[in-house]
Amino acid sequence: MAPSTITTSATRTATSAATSSCVSMTPGKNGYLPPEACNSILTYHPSLAAAVIFALFFGIGMCLHMLQAVTFRKRFCWVIIMGAAWETVSFIMRALLTRHQNNQTYNTVSQLLLLLAPLWINAFDYMILGRLVYFFLPDRKLFGIHATKFSKYFVWLDIVSFIVQAAGASITTSNNVKQSTLENGIHIYMGGIGLQQFFIVIFTFLVISLHRKLLKMEWQGTLVYSGSMQWRWLFYGLYGSLTLITVRIIFRMCEYAQGTSASNPVPNHEAYEYCLDAMPMLFAVFLMNFTHPGRVLVGPESEFPRISRKEKKRLKAEKKADKVARKAAKKSGRRHGGGGDWQNQAGSGDVHVPLAQQHTEYGQAPTYSGEVPRYSGYNA
Repeated sequence: MAPSTITTSATRTATSAATSSCVSMTPGKNGYLPPEACNSILTYHPSLAAAVIFALFFGIGMCLHMLQAVTFRKRFCWVIIMGAAWETVSFIMRALLTRHQNNQTYNTVSQLLLLLAPLWINAFDYMILGRLVYFFLPDRKLFGIHATKFSKYFVWLDIVSFIVQAAGASITTSNNVKQSTLENGIHIYMGGIGLQQFFIVIFTFLVISLHRKLLKMEWQGTLVYSGSMQWRWLFYGLYGSLTLITVRIIFRMCEYAQGTSASNPVPNHEAYEYCLDAMPMLFAVFLMNFTHPGRVLVGPESEFPRISRKEKKRLKAEKKADKVARKAAKKSGRRHGGGGDWQNQAGSGDVHVPLAQQHTEYGQAPTYSGEVPRYSGYNA
């Protein structure tokens, strides 16, 4: 190793002091740099074996999900495949970082993917609920909301959380930033995971509501099901996945709540990140392998109908034309007011007929052409 010199450097990590004495040195065997080195990114001795093991297992989970997506013909499974892929690449980058501990690119890519990958797994849970509502409930609605909208709404909420977390994470992984900027990045990221947890709480309530509804339908004998796995297991898988994501969120909240002071032990010990972030997400990936929605959502009604772009345009045009027609009918009704000649209004849709004109001397209103409702007479 080259001779070392004592220097003073500005901070580059979230755990260093604003200025600190450090030792300038070149990487030693296997790229190792002690935490006190000026050009060292990590504040601990990283484990190559742990990084390789987690990269391997996340890769296995990813491959299994790819196989299951093809086997069960579930296109929406690309979401959890993406989450497992990001985790895999994150730990590949971490393995490389253990041998190049002064490489900021490896560190930035690894941290960004590790911080954001769970959002994909969370989005997969959101997409499952909408399909469960569509598959099991006759009216395909829960709390008056159509099944397709559940997935749409929660995925968009997940995207909002993703953007906030990405903004914060990009700041916390930046090099040579001011301490105040670094703390702002941490606060932004904490706000993002706080939003994510808030959405998870609402989502969990909806999952429990659907679960209870299906139990009631099963007890009444109205639940139609023919999957290869008990439908309850998919709900257990969802509960487990949401719990694991929550554990990970609580860990990150506790980590960043302590700030960037040297008294915060979490960033200085690699084991915390493996046990309370990587491990829960690995379990969540494999849990969805075992309780895969493709084993419950079986048949042509198990997926949302696919509409071509041409069909979407046609439906949009029809909806617009219907809206224009309703507006025109409403304006026409306002011009005529509450009274007037009802015969001139008979062909213009829903018409208000004055009470005095609803009866004849025989006590029964005559039948008119058009869409005017018929009314029964009454005894005065």
